[in-house]
Amino acid sequence: MTVTNTLATNTPATYSLSPTEQHAAIRLESGVDSKITGVSVYSDRAEVRRVFRFTVKTRQNQVIISGLPTALYHDSLRVEAKGFGTIQDITISRATPPVITLSKEERAPSSPQLKKLKSTKTEIEQAIYRNQQAQASLNKYLESLSSQQTPSSRLAEIVSDYDRTLADLQRKMNGLTVELEAVENAVNEEETNLQDALVGEQKKWDPDLSLNVTVGIYADVDGDVELGLTYAVNRTSWTPRYDIRVNTQAESKAVRLVYKACIKQSSGEDWTDVALTLETATLSFDNILSTLNPWTIGIYRPPPPRTGPYYGAYAPPPMRYGATGNAPGGWADLPVAAAPASTQPHPQPLPEMNIHTATVTNKWEGGPSATFAVPGLISIPSDSGEHSVTIATMELDAKMSWVSVPKKDCRTYLSAKVKNDSAYTLLTGPANVYVDGSFISRSTIPAVSPEQKFECALGLDPAIRITYHPLSKKLSQYGLLSKSDVYLYTQRITVHNTKPTLVEMIKIIDQIPVSEHTLINVKLLRPALPPPNSNVALDAVSPSNSGVSAVKSSMGGILGTISGAITNSEPELEAVAKSVEISSGVVAQWDRPGFVTASAVTEDDDDDEYSEPVDLTTLGKDGKINWLCSVPAQTKTNLTLQWEVSGPVNANVVGI
Repeated sequence: MTVTNTLATNTPATYSLSPTEQHAAIRLESGVDSKITGVSVYSDRAEVRRVFRFTVKTRQNQVIISGLPTALYHDSLRVEAKGFGTIQDITISRATPPVITLSKEERAPSSPQLKKLKSTKTEIEQAIYRNQQAQASLNKYLESLSSQQTPSSRLAEIVSDYDRTLADLQRKMNGLTVELEAVENAVNEEETNLQDALVGEQKKWDPDLSLNVTVGIYADVDGDVELGLTYAVNRTSWTPRYDIRVNTQAESKAVRLVYKACIKQSSGEDWTDVALTLETATLSFDNILSTLNPWTIGIYRPPPPRTGPYYGAYAPPPMRYGATGNAPGGWADLPVAAAPASTQPHPQPLPEMNIHTATVTNKWEGGPSATFAVPGLISIPSDSGEHSVTIATMELDAKMSWVSVPKKDCRTYLSAKVKNDSAYTLLTGPANVYVDGSFISRSTIPAVSPEQKFECALGLDPAIRITYHPLSKKLSQYGLLSKSDVYLYTQRITVHNTKPTLVEMIKIIDQIPVSEHTLINVKLLRPALPPPNSNVALDAVSPSNSGVSAVKSSMGGILGTISGAITNSEPELEAVAKSVEISSGVVAQWDRPGFVTASAVTEDDDDDEYSEPVDLTTLGKDGKINWLCSVPAQTKTNLTLQWEVSGPVNANVVGI
């Protein structure tokens, strides 16, 4: 079967039939006469594939499919068919709810069965009334007896007859009560059935499933036809969810990432036992590369002088003061001229106003789109609820680190740099973080392509305790003719590992001040790092001199004004980026801007898959330093940051 006409919406189908041909109407209900063979869910829509199978006659057949969702995008409808014939026309229309007007008699529906039940109910109610009257008469008779008229020998016989008669009446009353209840239930059920039958079409009406599709098929022979509908619907979406399970003791594949999808749909139709796929592509329109308009410059030229009754040759002569008038000396000899046609100057022309127009962009985060096929058959009702399915479980390599900035916050933050070595594209979404089996925090996974690395915050680790001791400050002076004040600052930091195992890569970040004045010099003493942005070589730093540089710059800043010219050679710049071993298990280095995960820079870092490019010309200019510590179990490690600030005597140094 071939399609010979494109999709036409809201246009009645018109067929050209010979007088001998007849029009065959085939009515199908979407939810009853078809089956959903597959659903592809996008971030803001879903594509549904339905299949109908029915029999056609050798003539013009009009297939009317009702009950399709109103959330259907009309332009997305595609019709395919298998069989001997031709698709001639496709029409989409919106069904209207049936309007049923009931008369006064119809509002109280009746039937022979209902009349019979009501008659039986009346008879039972009358029998109950007679029984009640009989019991009342029996009681009155017993009360009317007196001792003078009733001999004692007959008293037992009278009481026995009363008891037997009353028991018979009560048993009959119980039976009548049960019969009455059953008849009343039957009456209510019959009335409900009649009411439902009367307004059944109206009660079945679902505004969310009120779209009709009419397909005109001309069949060459009698036989079966398989008709497939593919369409997109809104009010459906899926969003990624993650579970991050971290094993801090694992030597490899320390992160298990559970990739899940949260699916929501309220399209109006239920997806029952369907093959489900998840798409990461985002719908976009008009993806045309922008072009640059000509950009010209020139010399400003003032506009030509304006002309008019008060400009140029038509300007009136200046006023003169005379002997009389209101002004000093009065007004005199004012020329009298005819009034101009307009006393207002010509306004300057206004520039053309720009129109703020919307732009359409297409940003593909995380690389090309991907398709995830969910295994098995899935059922998702149209209830706007969240339905979770698992896409994949991945074992990933990760580089763990513990980071703390004790000057601001003594808490230790656990983070990881994870490499997505799977074939799955990760979308931005929330994640639950479990460390060593305990739920500790919630984080966010960024958009990540396969083979890409990403930073992942894993929350706080209370087992790593940082103590930031009070800052020590000492003042001294040096110089013979020109004395200077020298302030020596010492900051001690204690790292305590309370875990029962060794913890590597604990990163502690601190800083020394940066001078913005040429008369104020800041010199790092401990740790003995190569000075940034200076003219000294690596061997100019002498560890035996407590890390004090052997060369002292005459300019301000960290051995020179930070904004000074960079004259270092390439080897010297690379030396600044290297780590310096402070003690066993502790190295120090200038902190890399934007680096969260702990990493040391050594001579063989070219092969480190986690290394990142560093701007050597700016390294250390912000005065930030970090230590990378490996602390054994139940052990403390002490760190020392020491620097001196020198300046003129009695200079008021601010910022410290």
